[in-house]
Amino acid sequence: MNHFNIYPAIDLKDGHCVRLLHGEMDKATVFSNSPADQAKQFEAAGFEWLHVVDLNGAFTGQSENADAISAILASTQLKVQLGGGIRTIEHIRAWLERGIHRVILGTVALRNPALVKEACALFPGQIVVGIDARQGLVAVEGWAEQSDMSALELAKKFEDAGVAAIIYTDIGRDGAMQGPNLEETAQLAEQISIPVILSGGITRPTDVHATFDAQARGISGVIIGRALYEGSVTPADLQRYLKAA
Repeated sequence: MNHFNIYPAIDLKDGHCVRLLHGEMDKATVFSNSPADQAKQFEAAGFEWLHVVDLNGAFTGQSENADAISAILASTQLKVQLGGGIRTIEHIRAWLERGIHRVILGTVALRNPALVKEACALFPGQIVVGIDARQGLVAVEGWAEQSDMSALELAKKFEDAGVAAIIYTDIGRDGAMQGPNLEETAQLAEQISIPVILSGGITRPTDVHATFDAQARGISGVIIGRALYEGSVTPADLQRYLKAA
């Protein structure tokens, strides 16, 4: 059975902690003006990991919320995995040296798989591939651009590369509070040897329970955003899973 982790999410837009609906930047709800304070709340609630996405960076291809990210790193001991606009070896190295635990590569995984493999060799255990899919097809550039490659086809490119995990996000479920696409995520996990983290759609404690029970199918964790902010899932609901991890 995989080691199961729960990742509370902080999505950064213009220095604020937000959640999007279906990945659309003009449908952002601001939940906190201080990402560092939000991170401290997650740490106090017993979480060990934090999932951070630089939404502006995902569109521009460079880190746009570096001050907010640095403040998070300075104010907590959480292990942070960071994605959004990181597309070069130099950029990866810079964030790892600043204390980021794992770097998430998304757009560059589709555009330049060789760079991902090089990064895995240089930084073992610290590279995660983010696969964001709309109706099973990979979307990139902050989800603004649709490819014709399936999520499974992209995942298989990294089968022997040493990727620490794949984060699979069903864009249609993200931020919509409609439940996760557990079956599609589990089917992906069953067809590759890389651990898969489910992202998008967690709405209630039973969703977490079902994801936890899918460990045998290759799911190693879950990312929770809006449900934590709106209180439909509370840290108390997650204590048994955090202890199991």
